[in-house]
Amino acid sequence: MSQPEPTASTAREIDPRSPRFGAGITAVLLLVDLFLSLVGATATAAVLLLVIALLFAWGAFAGVQRHPYGALYRAVVRPRLAPPAELEDPAPPTFAQGVGLLVTGVGLLLFVVGVPLALPIAAALAFVAAFLNSVFGYCLGCQLYLLLVRARVIRRRATA
Repeated sequence: MSQPEPTASTAREIDPRSPRFGAGITAVLLLVDLFLSLVGATATAAVLLLVIALLFAWGAFAGVQRHPYGALYRAVVRPRLAPPAELEDPAPPTFAQGVGLLVTGVGLLLFVVGVPLALPIAAALAFVAAFLNSVFGYCLGCQLYLLLVRARVIRRRATA
């Protein structure tokens, strides 16, 4: 099934199912990371959390449109689905990637300086957010973005 051609106004908008797909992959990886950190495989858990943090950095700085999970979704999943009912602004999910980077980055930093529980706590916090997004479509980072925009702490990015 072919997808409709993007117009000038929708060229930068994204399929809202794409961030949920990526959040599902992230939730699985974070659950594995949490398990590894709790059974004592902390070195492996730290490396996996570093990889996850780097993926969050990719999404935060390059944008969710250029994230590997988004590319996988567009290449493999979206062609098998009906077109989305509506598209969404990529700014909130991109901001959410930054929140994920902050949580995992702080957890890694604290772990490196000698706080062993920081690793499973950071993985658990990020897991909860990824799980809520992937299963229920509730993006905590997106909600934080909208709250900060409403409070005029940050400005909404233009999509065009």
